[in-house]
Amino acid sequence: MDKYIGKAKVLIEALPYIKRFSGKVVVIKYGGSAMDDEHMQDLVIQDIVLMKLVGMKPVIVHGGGKAISKMMKRLGKETRFVDGLRVTDAETAEIVEMVLSGNINKQIVQAIQNHGMKAVGINGKDANTLTAVKTIVKGIDIGFVGTITKTDPALMLSLIENDFIPVIAPIGTDAQGNTYNINADFAASAIAGALGAQKLVFLTDVEGILKDVNDPDSIIRNLTAAEAEKYIADGTISGGMIPKTTCCIDGIQKGVESVHILDGRTEHSMLLEIFTNNGIGTMITH
Repeated sequence: MDKYIGKAKVLIEALPYIKRFSGKVVVIKYGGSAMDDEHMQDLVIQDIVLMKLVGMKPVIVHGGGKAISKMMKRLGKETRFVDGLRVTDAETAEIVEMVLSGNINKQIVQAIQNHGMKAVGINGKDANTLTAVKTIVKGIDIGFVGTITKTDPALMLSLIENDFIPVIAPIGTDAQGNTYNINADFAASAIAGALGAQKLVFLTDVEGILKDVNDPDSIIRNLTAAEAEKYIADGTISGGMIPKTTCCIDGIQKGVESVHILDGRTEHSMLLEIFTNNGIGTMITH
């Protein structure tokens, strides 16, 4: 009997959060190990489907860097990076769009629909959802890598209003019709801002923001965007966490209520973060 009472207590703990976030848009940036492991893929999709069933409006923005590199290797094409951004010539741009929009995107859509929810996969070129310009890194032209200049939410809102879960590949275009490979984290931040999202969730391969990278127990559970900027300035946040945290700050500046960094390798991490009192990752707020 105790185990059933325990389950009931979990549901009761979740109730105020379900009430609070029902009807709210939640943007999920899906990537990392949670995308590469079949079992974890299914658990992430289960979380998203449950969020939808309790009245939330999930929107997925996905990456796929490992799959792109794997395809490029199969095609005999070298992969090069500058400051963490993939050098993207015209042929690479075609490969990126093929993998993200034609393969990964539709796999996610099908996985959602296997759980009884309706989903539609698009990329940022559809309805000019993501307009971009060429990104120049330290004076270096790295090809068709884009920085978002405008986000048009019309198509995404239409899908949400018609009870679909939008699944978005981070591909953009410019006025000349060029295709741009866009960093999925920044795409998620821009989309969350344009949709007026309540939450932006980054599924990553780290527990959250740590005061000491060698101590998992030093995780910072809650901080403001201003505090996050100070941690970057004083070196507490360093290395690969700087661009991730910068995306979180960007989301807050675009009007998102809260941004979460979660370990996608933890089972049901989104449910534990959103629907429990303590959460398990790092939450950044205004």
